[in-house]
Amino acid sequence: MTTAALEIQHLNKTFRSSDKATHVLDEIQFTLAKEEFVSIIGPSGCGKSTLLKIVAGLDAEYEGTVRLDGEVVRGPGKEKGFIFQEHRLFPWLTVEKNIAADLSLKDPDVRRRVDAMIELVRLQGFEKAYPKQISGGMSQRVAIARALLRKPQVLLLDEPFGALDAFTRNHMQESLLDIWRENRTSMLLVTHDIDEAIFLSNRIVVMDARPGKIKAIITVDLPYPRNRVSPSFQALRTEVLGALNHIEEDDAGWQI
Repeated sequence: MTTAALEIQHLNKTFRSSDKATHVLDEIQFTLAKEEFVSIIGPSGCGKSTLLKIVAGLDAEYEGTVRLDGEVVRGPGKEKGFIFQEHRLFPWLTVEKNIAADLSLKDPDVRRRVDAMIELVRLQGFEKAYPKQISGGMSQRVAIARALLRKPQVLLLDEPFGALDAFTRNHMQESLLDIWRENRTSMLLVTHDIDEAIFLSNRIVVMDARPGKIKAIITVDLPYPRNRVSPSFQALRTEVLGALNHIEEDDAGWQI
């Protein structure tokens, strides 16, 4: 993991209205290596989701440079997959048709790739099910499969498990880790959950707020699979909390 898939340099973002300007991102700089998993964590309002939208090409009003595989990001594209907190599936389409989306399952290559994605996210037997017939966790796996089908260079995840119960969330974290280790797509995850960031990531970008800026980048030097109750895991948890300890508890917005 030595080659940068994503490079963010001197990124600044200001929201402007007729009567004021709000500086929300300040001199953001970091890289995401090919096949790397990086999490971004910080208090509510620090600009994590705004940063992800800029990387996705959904917001072009900023200063600085965002490069993906050496090319400046100028807008949305299939090279960037995006997973939202809500799965955003089409309720009138089955699991397999949601994964294919605008592609035809009558195309043998598409059919083969969709079948491979269904196996990757472990949804065999649910190909013909509709979103209302499957759980929230399964719906998010469909969304992940749909994004990966386009073979993105980077998968962007904006708190994809935030609406799930604790048991399902832990299960989905394990599933996402399996998918990442098998597929090796670079992943950039926004989360409020410190344990989630440590469990999944190679590195954690800790952000401060008002305006959002990078306070620390912490390397997670733990072997996979990770034990959430191990002393080394808890030591990293303490380190991340230490980077956030200047923010008042009632304003934090993260999960501990």
